[in-house]
Amino acid sequence: MTGIGFIGTENSHTRHFIRFLNEEGRHPGVRAVALADGHTERNAELAEVGGIETIVTEPAELIGVADAAIISTRDGARHREQAEPLLAAGMPVLVDKPLATTPADAAAILDAAADAGAVVYSSSALRAVPEIAELIRDGADSGPLRSLHIVGPGDPDSPYSGLFFYGIHHVEAALELLGNPAVAPGEIAVTAQRHGDTTTALLRIADVDITLTFVTPTDTERVPFHLTAVHTNGVVTRPITLHPDYNAPALATFVEAISSGRSPVSRETMMAPVIVLRAIVDALEAKREVRS
Repeated sequence: MTGIGFIGTENSHTRHFIRFLNEEGRHPGVRAVALADGHTERNAELAEVGGIETIVTEPAELIGVADAAIISTRDGARHREQAEPLLAAGMPVLVDKPLATTPADAAAILDAAADAGAVVYSSSALRAVPEIAELIRDGADSGPLRSLHIVGPGDPDSPYSGLFFYGIHHVEAALELLGNPAVAPGEIAVTAQRHGDTTTALLRIADVDITLTFVTPTDTERVPFHLTAVHTNGVVTRPITLHPDYNAPALATFVEAISSGRSPVSRETMMAPVIVLRAIVDALEAKREVRS
């Protein structure tokens, strides 16, 4: 039996993963066996519904207790400190989006995995929604892709490293539609602006113009994700519906990676979203400094 430990259990994704593993048994031989973050009310609830007996305080305490780990901590700025000890011990780790909030931290996570020969995986769940495949398929006969417009929730003032909490979905969806081109730090020029609850970033990747619109959610309102791809001979557009099982593909990919012993996507694919979103955040911060 392969046991998975969980870090960042406050995230709703953890509840989904435990349902898939322990309540529904979607991956025979793989179970959620431990929770980090201490004896909180949230962990007591998760332990009860998942039949999980082990609760630890620090992520590193999962070493020797679990065979692999899933990090879903909402603030991506904490992912490096949580992932590095586990990867150094050779544990496979799924770092729920974002991998990190700086290219330096993302590279350090990937270096730790490479040095120990450990599996590491990180991805936005939007990469696997059916609408992404539909946009690619339906645009195939419409000529070259000219521009992308992606709309969704995102708050520059989020306590979880601002736009990185939700904005990573926009970026990873765009990169998936572009075929996951390699991106290097410093090569992305961004024009960003914020007006009230709406933030817009304009950039160009792989000869495609990209507009990303982030609308700050409230307790009662949240703009849905929506994607539009403009080709030379047509326009393809799709709203994105996040079904209850939208996190299932990421878990399935991770379980397969544990079995194979190989990271399922390249270093470049995992680095690119962090590089792009960091450029957007830096552009916003630079504009804010000029205004002040």
